[in-house]
Amino acid sequence: MKTTDKYLFQALDNYPFWLEGTIESLDYAFSYDDKNTMVLCLYGRIQAEQLMNYEEAKSYFQQALAINIHALEVYPYYLKTLILNEDYEEAQKLIDFALTVKGINKSEIYINKAILLEVQYKFKDALKEIKQAKLYSIQNDYDSGISEVEKRIKGKIDLLKKKEEKKTKKGSKKKSK
Repeated sequence: MKTTDKYLFQALDNYPFWLEGTIESLDYAFSYDDKNTMVLCLYGRIQAEQLMNYEEAKSYFQQALAINIHALEVYPYYLKTLILNEDYEEAQKLIDFALTVKGINKSEIYINKAILLEVQYKFKDALKEIKQAKLYSIQNDYDSGISEVEKRIKGKIDLLKKKEEKKTKKGSKKKSK
């Protein structure tokens, strides 16, 4: 096992519960191999998930993909960062490309596509992507995550229906007066 891997495993084991240990291990791993895509990905995740520094996170993810376009670990986190940063067009382009990458977890990419559509209030389209995610899912433990996203989107659809019903009731009361 390479020294880089040892420190990378320590960092992954520490994240997100012990950030100081994570950074220390990542720094060691990076000093041994500054082109390790998993190291760059974890740096990006820390920037996005812990510091909410999305532009810096994007930079790490871009570096990783520039080194290896087949760094499968990068795509889901990069997509989440783009969505949180409201870079919707960029996220859609990355989704389109990611779906062509051999070996990628297509189910996870379709979930991110559904979330992208959800944040744009395109709920019916998002549910179609949930269906795609289910079709590509081959891990039982991942199915619960898909169901949670589906439930959240359906809840938002119901919320909008209730809002519309209230508007129509108010409108019909005004007309009857």
